[in-house]
Order: sequence, then C-alpha cells, then structure tokens
Amino acid sequence: MTPTRAAPAPTAAPVHEHITDAIKAPDLLRLSDNVVLARFETLKVYAALGAVRTLLERGTVKPGQTLVDSSSGIYALALAMACHRYGLRCHIVASTTVDATMRAQLEILGATVDQMPPSKNLRLDQEGRVRRVRHLLAERPDMHWMRQYHDTIHYTGYREFADLVDHALPDAPLTVVGSVGTGSSSGGLVQPLRGRGRSVRLLGVQPFGSVTFGSEGFSDPEAIIAGIGSSIPFDNVRHDLYDTLHWLDFRHAMAGAVGLLREHAVFAGLSTGAAHLVARWEAARAPDRMHLVIGADTGHRYTERVFARHHEALDPHSLKPHRITALADLAPPWSVLEWKRRRYDVRQPAAPAQATAPTAPPTALTKEDQAS
Repeated sequence: MTPTRAAPAPTAAPVHEHITDAIKAPDLLRLSDNVVLARFETLKVYAALGAVRTLLERGTVKPGQTLVDSSSGIYALALAMACHRYGLRCHIVASTTVDATMRAQLEILGATVDQMPPSKNLRLDQEGRVRRVRHLLAERPDMHWMRQYHDTIHYTGYREFADLVDHALPDAPLTVVGSVGTGSSSGGLVQPLRGRGRSVRLLGVQPFGSVTFGSEGFSDPEAIIAGIGSSIPFDNVRHDLYDTLHWLDFRHAMAGAVGLLREHAVFAGLSTGAAHLVARWEAARAPDRMHLVIGADTGHRYTERVFARHHEALDPHSLKPHRITALADLAPPWSVLEWKRRRYDVRQPAAPAQATAPTAPPTALTKEDQAS
C-alpha cells in the first residue's frame, strides 16, 4: 500500500464536445514509488480517433461512408464512437468473445454487427472474421476496411498519449509495460518518446498460443485475453521496438487483475492484470526506472469468468517468471526473455533463431509507412 499523499488543488474541469474527448486520456495512478498505471476506459479511442481523423483529412473517406473492421471488443467500441463523432457509418465483424453488453452499445451507437458463431479456437475465430470482412468488401466496395491489425495509421493517435506521458513523467528513465496486441498502442507511445531522446524500455506481454512472438505451439484452455495475442500475423507489431517479452497464462493474468483490485481498488481487465504482475516483478529489479503500466480497459467483461472467482486467484506476491535465453526454452505458466529489439519473422515460426538476429534501432514512421 502506498503512503497517503495530499490531494492536488482543484482545477477547472474542461467541458468536452464529445465523449471521446472525455475518455481518450487515461487516469494516471501511482501504484508504488516506481510504478504508475495508465488506466483507460477504452484504450483504443486514441487509435480510432487518430486513424479516422487522418483518413478524413486525406480525403480517403468521406462523411457518411461506412468503415468496417474486425474486433474482439474494445476497438469495436472505439471505432463506433469515432464514427459517431465524425458522421460516419460503422460495421463491426465481432469476435465470438464480444458480450451482450458490448453488442448493445455498438448497436445503439448506430453500428451494425456481424458476430462470429462460437469457435473451437481463436485462430478459427480470427480467420473467420477476416473472411467475412473480405466478403463484405466484395459486396460493398464503397466500404473502407480499417485494418487495425495492419495499417500503421493506427499509430498516429498515440502521439497524444506520448505527450501526456512525457509531461506527467518527465525525469526518470521509463519502462513501458503493456500487452502487445496489434502493436499500435505500445509502438505508438514508445516511438515518439524515444524520438525525443528519452531512455525508454518496452516490455511486451503475451499469452501462450500467440504467433506474434512465437508461442503458438502452446495452448491455454482458459485463456480469454484474445486482445493481447494473435493467431494470425499482425503487420502493426514492430518486433524490434521491444526490449523484453513476458508470456503469462490465464491464471497469472487473473492473479494480477484480482491483486490490482484488492490492493489498489482498480477494476481493470485481464491484459492490465498481466501487465501489473509483470511490472511488479520488473520494478523490484530496476528501482531507478519508472514503470508505466498500460491498462487497456475496465474489468466489466471479465466479471463472471475472473472476478467472481476471486477466491481461486493465486497470490501475486508468490509468483515469478522462468528466465529463458531462447524461444526454444519457452514454457508455461510464465516465461521472460530479453528480446533486445530484434526482428522476428512471424511467417516463418519454425526458425526461432531469427529472433536472435540483431537489427538496427527502430526509426520514426515514414510517410510511406503512414500510407500503408
């Protein structure tokens, strides 16, 4: 428990023109002397707003046009809100994991929703969603496919997040801890900060079973944190931005999420729980660095399968990772590897040695990247 600090002096609250302005920025909460949580209601509002605004400015899309994409949850809501704000139509091809609460919000916001039927695994769900999007585009070529997994336009909105972090945490060397997901949130935050000369380490969190960093040979039957990994390659993941990778199973993510609520009264999702557990362990080993945990969303969609089972949660204080030096040594329930900003060819996963080939430091996004 952190010591009590005096409340800051009140300031005039801004009056926002749209809900997206009110919820896009996170609440920053100090969890310990060198750990701060950036808690979002919906992290991907930054990505959706930045992408939609840029598309409109370029003339790539016009008011009234329909934007379509596949989503497992929080991007769908963010895109629907961005379309609501800018007078666009929205169509979501939703994962089987999208619950009734989320679907109701999307429909009331004016989005139309195609939801995938229950699937045996995440790969079939993701591949089915992509096929459905392609089918829709063949029928409706006037639709614009947002391609949140592949189009680097989704990096643009996070520059605003980088400005906020740079202002709030200006001095100490910084370690960013967050789920990898599509790669846009972590990459979009870290690139601008490094471009300003800041010492920034990036720690990525992955579930077992994700192809993104080579754990597809494992399965985690309880895993419901689809948004932090992938069963298909995501072009927006820049592997050479990451310094360290942690792989956690469902039980460890659950321990982190329940622990965060128990110790800090923060109700956040499983990806935040996983990042919180990682940051706790890393911060104890690097007391000179400030650790920023990215909390992507609230815990509401995990109520029954995680928080209602809080009595089953492992004690986060008793957990630690298995240190490995190569992907060949990867093993559940929690492994950590120093990635060292190296490249990795997701489309050739049978050759883990590729993950040890050094590469040049990452560079800023080019105009060509932004247009891809």
